[in-house]
Amino acid sequence: MKQFFFFILLSNAALAQYAPAVGQPGTSAMGKDSSAFVAWATGSIIQRGYEDLSNTSLGFTTVGDSTSVIGIADGSIVSLGDGGSAIISFAHPVINGPSWDFAVFENSFNDTFLELAFVEASSDGIHFYRFPASSLTDTATQTGSFGPTDPTKINNFAGKYRGLYGIPFDLNELAGVAGLDVNNIHYIKIVDVVGSIQPQYASYDTAGRAVNDPWPTGFASGGFDLDAVGVIHQNATVGTNELTENNSFEMYPNPCSNSEMLSVYTNDGTRIKTISIYSMQGKNVVNTGNSAAAINVSALAKGMYLVEAITEKNEVIRKKLMIR
Repeated sequence: MKQFFFFILLSNAALAQYAPAVGQPGTSAMGKDSSAFVAWATGSIIQRGYEDLSNTSLGFTTVGDSTSVIGIADGSIVSLGDGGSAIISFAHPVINGPSWDFAVFENSFNDTFLELAFVEASSDGIHFYRFPASSLTDTATQTGSFGPTDPTKINNFAGKYRGLYGIPFDLNELAGVAGLDVNNIHYIKIVDVVGSIQPQYASYDTAGRAVNDPWPTGFASGGFDLDAVGVIHQNATVGTNELTENNSFEMYPNPCSNSEMLSVYTNDGTRIKTISIYSMQGKNVVNTGNSAAAINVSALAKGMYLVEAITEKNEVIRKKLMIR
């Protein structure tokens, strides 16, 4: 009886179906022009992966750069390569609203050539938490460099849909995770899936199954091709993550260790009246009225902060600070 019950469970898993391709009943795909999108990514940090993890002599991918993923999905991409990643930031934090909260866009040219990536969320830029992802792809035969993937066999992976159609994610799936405030998401991280079924290279889903997608992709554009991240729900009243920076406002050193002193000044000689440093949660952690002296940041933990200066002209200037 136990063996028969196990067989039923295994059969059900093999037959499990997730949302289908663009245009089919039950799809979750969101077109780039959907009125649900209220904002788009404003910044990114790219960590390139190899063109082919099994042949590192080919070097890293080179297509696109950090600006390629800013703004609405338009087919301009950055290629992450095997295991590469992108940390995406926003002018306002993403929040956990009703249903989907943001969507990730890749540039696949059809409904089955799918290069996949894991998706993670962070409130502080240090600790990232991965959305549970499921892959029921075949783990016996390697999908070739341009081979197909059935979108109904994958769930919660970026890259599930063809170009200009995003796969949406619901922050409610991460609600209750210690260390993550789902109503204060400043960063989304996209991590390329190495689609090899060889254990020494493979990426694994939440259940420990190898994820099989086109591999190897030993090209300058190899791996996941990130196009854009669209925001559906945001806290528009909080702007501590604004990425627009004023070039006349300088900080040194940046990144800065908490054993160093931080200097803040303007290039045009404008006097700074006050300087404040905020955490990514909007908490004022440093306040000083004297910009001439170096600022003591020894009390700050590692992570990303926002430095805000108010000049004698009552201009408000902001710039990111990384404590390492």
